[in-house]
Amino acid sequence: MIAHTPEPPYTAVIFTSVRSDGDNGYAAMSKRMNELAARQPGYLGMESARDGLGVTVSYWTDDEAAAAWKRVAEHVIAQERGRSTWYVDYQVRVATVTRSYGPTGPR
Repeated sequence: MIAHTPEPPYTAVIFTSVRSDGDNGYAAMSKRMNELAARQPGYLGMESARDGLGVTVSYWTDDEAAAAWKRVAEHVIAQERGRSTWYVDYQVRVATVTRSYGPTGPR
C-alpha cells in the first residue's frame, strides 16, 4: 500500500538491500520492526517492495524522529543482525521530501 503522508516537508529513510539466502529469523524480526516503528514518535508510514532488490521507505515527521528510530534498542539489534546475517549489501539514504503528488493529490 502507498503510505498516507502529510503535506511536505517530512523525512524519508530509503533502505535498499540485497538479502542473503534463507530466512534465519528475518521474517519474524521484520514484522516486529514494522510494529515497533509504527509506535515511535514521528512515524508517518512505510512502503516496501522486494523482487531481488529490496526497497523500504519509512516516513518521519523530521530528521530527529528518523534518527531516534535508528537508536531504539531492538532496532539496533536488528541492524546488527542485518549486517551479520540477512544482507549481502545495503544502503541507507535519508532525504527531505519537498513535494508529493499523485492522482488523488498528496498523501
